[in-house]
Amino acid sequence: MPRYLPEPDFHHGTEEKTAVLLINLGTPDAPSAPAVRRYLKEFLSDPRVVEIPRAIWWLILNGVILNVRPKKSAAKYALVWTAEGSPLKAHSERQAKLLRGFLGEAGHHVVVDYAMRYGQPSIPATLSRLKAEGCTRILLLPLYPQYSASTTATAFDAAYAWARSIRNQPEIRIVRSFADNPGYIEALAGSVRAHWTACGHPSASYRLLMSFHGLPRYTLDKGDPYHCECHKTGRLLAEALNLDTDQYQICFQSRFGRAEWLQPYTAPTLAALGQQGVQRIDVICPGFPADCLETLEEIAMEGKAEFIQAGGREYHYIPGLNERDDWIHALTNLAATHLQGWPTRILPDPAVLETSALRARALGAKD
Repeated sequence: MPRYLPEPDFHHGTEEKTAVLLINLGTPDAPSAPAVRRYLKEFLSDPRVVEIPRAIWWLILNGVILNVRPKKSAAKYALVWTAEGSPLKAHSERQAKLLRGFLGEAGHHVVVDYAMRYGQPSIPATLSRLKAEGCTRILLLPLYPQYSASTTATAFDAAYAWARSIRNQPEIRIVRSFADNPGYIEALAGSVRAHWTACGHPSASYRLLMSFHGLPRYTLDKGDPYHCECHKTGRLLAEALNLDTDQYQICFQSRFGRAEWLQPYTAPTLAALGQQGVQRIDVICPGFPADCLETLEEIAMEGKAEFIQAGGREYHYIPGLNERDDWIHALTNLAATHLQGWPTRILPDPAVLETSALRARALGAKD
């Protein structure tokens, strides 16, 4: 017999609610080696994240990586940690609050929350809380614009695993990706334009670098669409900004291990551009709608050092979309599109409807 999680008390006639759950990758609880070790162990133990034989990887992970990397990564997290904690968690929480407000203004009566695939708040715990609040319809919206098995799919895996433990399951919908969503593209373009307004429009010796998170090359060979969706986003963004092909470049960051990853790699590209005499580089990370360690430390700090040391003069990191109005509007429209058909609209009070009907009849009689 399957073992189900305890169900909340069921009451006939209880209002059924709809929820939107934003999902992001995750973050350690603190910028400390023990916290980072717990986070990395959960993250790197996911077979969708590292697709090599389990026995071999277990030895590498527990024998080497978890004994060496946590201290180094904790030092990097400390550089970007804020009074609110992890930047990724803080931005995700604010995005959820803003989305709730924007959807409400659009007439959608929904619950909006956020969860992390690794770390806290976890997907299973958040889904259980939403169910306890009476949510019978849940839209899963991973904040990964470009689909990959190691991000989007594993978020859905966690939600489906939770659903298997539930007797009275909610209705679940998913947003698979939004790499070419017009609102998302325009929000990216708006962030670049705002940067140009603040820092000056680029001159001839300029490059806009679009840096996406990297994945092992074999993911492309096995049919993962991530690489193609990144290039689609980059091309659409360049078109929105009227950039020529020699004014922008797409590359991939965060390579880990010795295997070949998607190329070109961001760090060597920055160094090469500096050596080639490119005077100014602006870097945007379209795959990260919320700033995090990979953008604030790897790109804004390490990337700048790579470029300047190679002879470049001016380097700017363009912040993530974070809480930009155009991005939250895009997110609102994206969620509303996938909520269609669910009863999320706020119905007027019956007394108001009756009064309006009487007024309409009275006006008709006068005419």
